[in-house]
Amino acid sequence: MPIRWGIIGCGEVTEVKSGPALQYAQDSHLVAVMRRDAEKVEDYARRHGVPRWYTDADALIADPEVDAVYVATPPGSHLEYALRACAAGKPVYVEKPMARSYRECTRMIEAFKKAGVKLFVAYYRRALDRFLKVKEIIDTGKIGLVTGITYRYIAPQHRALEASALPWRVVASESGGGLFLDLGCHLLDLLDFLLGPLEAVSGLAANRASPCQVEDTVAMHFKTGEGAPGTASWNFAGHTGHAPEDRLEICGTDGRITVSVFGVEPVLLSTRRGEESFAFTNPYRIQQPLIQTVVNELLERGTCPSTGESAARTSLVMDRVLSDYYRGRDDEFWLRPETWQHR
Repeated sequence: MPIRWGIIGCGEVTEVKSGPALQYAQDSHLVAVMRRDAEKVEDYARRHGVPRWYTDADALIADPEVDAVYVATPPGSHLEYALRACAAGKPVYVEKPMARSYRECTRMIEAFKKAGVKLFVAYYRRALDRFLKVKEIIDTGKIGLVTGITYRYIAPQHRALEASALPWRVVASESGGGLFLDLGCHLLDLLDFLLGPLEAVSGLAANRASPCQVEDTVAMHFKTGEGAPGTASWNFAGHTGHAPEDRLEICGTDGRITVSVFGVEPVLLSTRRGEESFAFTNPYRIQQPLIQTVVNELLERGTCPSTGESAARTSLVMDRVLSDYYRGRDDEFWLRPETWQHR
């Protein structure tokens, strides 16, 4: 019997990346969608061939033909909607980042564990061929013992922000922080997938040039569970010639991997034998491979690599990096912006 999905929040991410993937994955059907704006949700349902639409989340969750719920709203409401679905006994696939803070993540994990309901998070890079290749290279010892990790991201995204109309991604009550939460989480979850949970995490953040109160520049260092040190930085207010700079290097005793987290450039492997490149084309519905693993686990024929527990580790890392900037993140810090560091 196929898994029948309902979506809460029919925004941009669901148009191509995820919504159609729920329809095209094997043994998976999208049967209902919800958005508070009736005109927009009706239009979404019509365009995507979804039989039912709602303007009330509880009505979608209560729909007897909805087996599992995809929460695709901004992170500020992930906890609320996930707990409602959990109370109804329905598995949840929630967008990344999992929540605004690690504290909210733990509340979700505890509730789903107590109820015996499954919880998954949309860190879809864990199922893409390009990153599975990187993991294979590392796991088969082609670069030897990992000795260091470096990452750098630079983009002038501050230029697109207007103080009078800030997008939800840079409003802490909706996002949990700045673009570090929205974009940086991908790299951190990927490192967790490739190298295991990060340890000895620390970092600094600042707002240098953006018309908002959240951070726009972040630097951190860490080590892997096996002791390899690493550094990573994100500058969302930095000049670049054209495309953003986006480069991850994983160095080992016998080789080095170079890969883009957001781009589609080939994976580069450099060893004493020379250089190899591995080209991959991302699937059009980019979340479909991960969604397939979710469906497979719900049908008891496989496992999904992105769970509430793994996603919460990434949120914990981000909280540690941003703790000084927000003067702690164990409370509702978005309600006290006057205490943040700002510039």
